Amino acid sequence: MNFDDTPQEAVFRAEARAWIVANAPKQYEDELRASSLGRIALKNADILDVAKAWQKKKADAGWACLHWPKDYGGRGASPIERVIWQQEEGPFGKLSGLFIIGHGMCGPTMMAYASEEHKRQYLPPLASGEKVWCQLFSEPAGGSDVAGLRTRAEKRGDEWVINGQKIWTSGAHYSDYGILLTRTDPTVPKHKGLTMFFLDMKSPGVEVRPIKQASGHSDFNEVYFTDVVIPDSQRLGAVNDGWNVALTTLMNERMSIGAGVATGVPELFAFCSNLMLDDRPAIEDRNVRSKLAHWAVRASGLKYTSLRAISALSKGERPGPENSIGKLVAAPMIQDVAAYALDLQGAAGVLSGPEAELAGKFQAMLLRAPGTRVEGGTDEIMRNIIAERVLGLPGDVRVDKDVPFNQVPTKGRA
Repeated sequence: MNFDDTPQEAVFRAEARAWIVANAPKQYEDELRASSLGRIALKNADILDVAKAWQKKKADAGWACLHWPKDYGGRGASPIERVIWQQEEGPFGKLSGLFIIGHGMCGPTMMAYASEEHKRQYLPPLASGEKVWCQLFSEPAGGSDVAGLRTRAEKRGDEWVINGQKIWTSGAHYSDYGILLTRTDPTVPKHKGLTMFFLDMKSPGVEVRPIKQASGHSDFNEVYFTDVVIPDSQRLGAVNDGWNVALTTLMNERMSIGAGVATGVPELFAFCSNLMLDDRPAIEDRNVRSKLAHWAVRASGLKYTSLRAISALSKGERPGPENSIGKLVAAPMIQDVAAYALDLQGAAGVLSGPEAELAGKFQAMLLRAPGTRVEGGTDEIMRNIIAERVLGLPGDVRVDKDVPFNQVPTKGRA
């Protein structure tokens, strides 16, 4: 691929850069530059309020969800123009992280399966950040095994009644809407009895309980459904065809996570350039340089893997299983980079918060890293997807594959 801007792309870049310079919330720039995975917060402002205001300003000027159709709140831009925007937005792009699930996963699913009326009603406020969406998939009894979920949806006239529990739902505590995967037929194998809906998170019977993480933050939630009523008009796809609908969400999810994760490599380079180790900068140590080179190569691979995916999208192709590669490489890399930075700090590495080296940036990364390895599918799930669907290797033995879900043995069943 040729990564130089075409004349048209150069014009677009200049226009984007000029608008960002004139409109970005520069009072938060230093804090956003210093933030990292697991620690994006502002001292004197609510991060959600600032993010919503920035997203709304972008939407009003036609810079939100650039690749979405104009009728749905986007700009109708090319995937390459979207990349140019992300490059120019720089640290202010971190504010978009609060909308990554809605923009990167829920939005594409709604575009593929919602009615035209619902697309025009729900997608523009999603694009503008006025409404935040979450994804309700994982359950206590079926985390990475999404098809093993037990939340039930029972048809009553023109409505569905939902009962069950979801867990590890990112952003549910501030979300307005969500897409929900349920079981509608337990008498067929687990992948065949699922149905997808979207719902108002303020509906009666929806209870959200934030989960306290090791970092002290609460990004994830438990969500309980007790006789929640959803109109059949809010069903996405056919009844019992929810797995195919979910694949659209999951492929976009893995691409969003893999492409959007900050690995910490630039921060580690800067840290090693300033850290003194044996009376000289750490970056001059051959062992440190070897580690940095290893991660620099991986970071470069992630960058170009992401660009290949963008190139495929520009040709109208659907995100495929190869997008699992980015997440599989990026997620453990964050953990390794953060752990190495703490090792270099020695005893100071046990500190966190404002008094710590770099205000605890790498400590926050390390505490958040396990969540990144789990969300969107564990490392093991990613390896299975790559092995079976990219490399064509024989699949794992799945003894429950063709067994009716209600006949699959569980600990609670005699």
